[in-house]
Amino acid sequence: MAQGATLYPTLAGTLWPAGKANPMLRGMVLAVAGTALLTIAAKIQVPFYPVPMTLQTFVVLALGMAYGWRLGAATLLLYLAEGALGLPVFAGTPEKGIGLAYMLGGTGGYLIGFVLAAAACGWLAERGWDRGVVRTAAAMLIGNAIIYVPGLLWLGGLFGWDKPILEWGLTPFLLGDLTKLALAAAVLPLAWRWLGRPGRAG
Repeated sequence: MAQGATLYPTLAGTLWPAGKANPMLRGMVLAVAGTALLTIAAKIQVPFYPVPMTLQTFVVLALGMAYGWRLGAATLLLYLAEGALGLPVFAGTPEKGIGLAYMLGGTGGYLIGFVLAAAACGWLAERGWDRGVVRTAAAMLIGNAIIYVPGLLWLGGLFGWDKPILEWGLTPFLLGDLTKLALAAAVLPLAWRWLGRPGRAG
């Protein structure tokens, strides 16, 4: 991704500048590394109330902000492609099924939301929203909302709006998402301070 097209550099662009590597190779390495991180995050369950929490949505949004919108969205599309091919990359796989059969189940809308949310958070990060606590939290909140909208619409269309869709797909996860939001709001600005580049680029 060309950093000159953005107001702010991304974390990935700062740590591994695009001009110092073959662009295609760099993008492939970062995307594959991102899908590996997403897979690990999907498999780790943290005891939490009212339901166990994974770090997957945190990684989706953080990757988007660290990579920028193009590479962030491409990484999530690669992740979905890996899942569609039958690799057990999602939470609950292979126990609850694999491949397209799993993706077309109740989780399908959230997977679509992952791509949209990573792109949105990456777009905001390229405009400096990952530099301060308040705007990072706001970007994460927007990203979470973008995940939930297609997720809930998919659930409603799949099972019927007469079912308790919000109880199935929203309310049990809100407290965990707020916790992850707070974590991201602390981690991303700290990463920029550690790099010594909290300000505007160019």
